[in-house]
This record gives sequence, structure tokens and C-alpha cells, in this order.
Amino acid sequence: MKVYAYQGCDSCRKALKWLSERGVAHEVMPVRESPPSIDELREVLAATGGDLRKLFNVAGGDYREMGMKDRLPKMSESEALALLSTHGNLVKRPLVVGQRLKTAGFKPEEWAAALGD
Repeated sequence: MKVYAYQGCDSCRKALKWLSERGVAHEVMPVRESPPSIDELREVLAATGGDLRKLFNVAGGDYREMGMKDRLPKMSESEALALLSTHGNLVKRPLVVGQRLKTAGFKPEEWAAALGD
């Protein structure tokens, strides 16, 4: 399982601690330096109901600075995924790509259900 995270993100720290406490094997990927691939983003998009907005860090400065609130509704899925795959700051975190769990954001109850905890 890959967990795309940012060191300064409180939700990421909580999620990584949660995984470690349960002995769930995972690889931490620095989301800013190594954003998820388009294929990985596509997997998470499908698993989260196809809403592109769920993959974006809508509270982030880059989202506001790039005018994504207005731009995103006009973008194709391919354009949005390409943007996320090259701008890690735009990615909702933690973003998880694994066999049993594919999601953006940390929701302990959903993670527990998916991982059989």
C-alpha cells in the first residue's frame, strides 16, 4: 500500500500513526516531491465515486492561487488528473493506493472497514 503524505500535514501524521499501530504495511510517498501517477489517481477516483473534487486539496493555498474553484468544473477528467500528477500540493492527503483501500483523506472508520480492523 502506498500512502501519499506530506510531513507537515496533521491528517497525514494521524493516518500514518493509525496504520503503524495496527501493523499495516505501507510505503510513505512524499506527495509534493513524488505525486501519484495518473493511473493511481484514476484508481482512487473510481473507488471514491468518480468525483474529481474529492482528489483535490480544496483547503490548500495552491488550490486557491491557481483558481481551481472556477477552473476545475470546466476541466476534463484527463486534464484534472494530469494536473494532480504534476502538482502534489493539489492532491488531497493522505491519498492511499492499495489492494483493499483506495481513498483520499483520513477517515478511520472507513479505513478500518476496508482493512478488516
